[in-house]
Amino acid sequence: MRTYRELFRTPEFLPLFATASVQVAAQTASGLALGTLVYASTGSPLLSALAMFGPSLAQVAGAFTLLSAADRLPPRATLTGLALLYALGTGVQAVPGLPLWAAFAVLLALGVASSLGGGVRYGLLNEILPQRGFLIGRSVLNMSVGTMQILGFAVGGVLVTTLSARGTLLVGAGLYVVAAALARFGLTARPPRATGRASVRETWRTNALLWSSAPRRSVYLALWVPNGLVVGCESLYIAYAPEHAGLLFACGALGMLAGDTLVGRFVPGRWRARLGAPLRLLLAAPYLLFALDPGVPVAVVAVVLASVGFSASLLLQERLMALTPEELSGHALGLSSSGTLAMQGVGAAVAGTIAQLTSPGTAMAAVAALSLAVTVTLAPGLRAGRGQEAAGRLQGDGSPDGTPVGSPDASPRTKETKETTTS
Repeated sequence: MRTYRELFRTPEFLPLFATASVQVAAQTASGLALGTLVYASTGSPLLSALAMFGPSLAQVAGAFTLLSAADRLPPRATLTGLALLYALGTGVQAVPGLPLWAAFAVLLALGVASSLGGGVRYGLLNEILPQRGFLIGRSVLNMSVGTMQILGFAVGGVLVTTLSARGTLLVGAGLYVVAAALARFGLTARPPRATGRASVRETWRTNALLWSSAPRRSVYLALWVPNGLVVGCESLYIAYAPEHAGLLFACGALGMLAGDTLVGRFVPGRWRARLGAPLRLLLAAPYLLFALDPGVPVAVVAVVLASVGFSASLLLQERLMALTPEELSGHALGLSSSGTLAMQGVGAAVAGTIAQLTSPGTAMAAVAALSLAVTVTLAPGLRAGRGQEAAGRLQGDGSPDGTPVGSPDASPRTKETKETTTS
């Protein structure tokens, strides 16, 4: 699968794409509205920031408690139920006079639940697409997230001005209801990918199982740490160029869209292994220029180039799926997503601390250098893992699967299943 036409002709991809897109728009607009509401009532920049980005850190709790359910619940019912839960929670946050502690309690609960939603969504993506279609499908979802975030912030800002913050929260709740309807009536009822009862103990057991493979462990670290540190650089845009921070954020989104488009659609499979390392280095290297406090034109170019490097995550996620049995794909991708978001919060904290002691430009360069050091340190493990997919892949019971990658039986799906999902 190499074209967008083939991708959108795949049964169930369009409703999954639409569900995810509407949900991101609802989350972005609602987050902006809640942040505005909290700042207006408290005057605290910290609480306002936590209102917008706190759910990302709350996903850590979900990663340690709920992820075993990602493969043990029926996908359509779970995505529908979660969207309705988000609608209810967002509507509650719009209630006048709601205490601040209650608003944050609802916010954190929704953040924990979202860790399960990511695992279910991306596990279903891996299920409905043929094996070689995961990368282009994931890249299109990434592009949708970037686009809908830009639109969500823009439209959300207009709605906050015209309808008020509480009115915007109600619009966000309505969008979540639309997402629930798209999931319920657009997706096919499928059985869970794995059997057994979901529990905190099972979540920990599967986390340990996924972490036990050295090749897979290298992939997880490469997905989490360099990415999170570079997001720390981005968190300093406002401090670095207050009047042009919006331009830098927009250029970062442009670079991400360009990278995901190129890697997901146009890079042949035989080049992907060669591009992985350069893209991971590109992710941080341009930020070293900020040690010289460049002007806005140079900063814009550096941000665009660096953001193209985020497409390395697509290649790493593709490798993660090659190292993971299908019945654990939702859990594995949920762990990847939750870890990435958590490390982005850590990266922002590290960058902000360094900037407090030095300057924003110096902090951005320092954090970028740290990201590069981590990337170089992880490189041997990623190179070694390239030929170890069979050793790294585990069966559902945790025992090694010695099936060589590239053999007719390498994919968990049979040829018949592939033809059924793409017809």
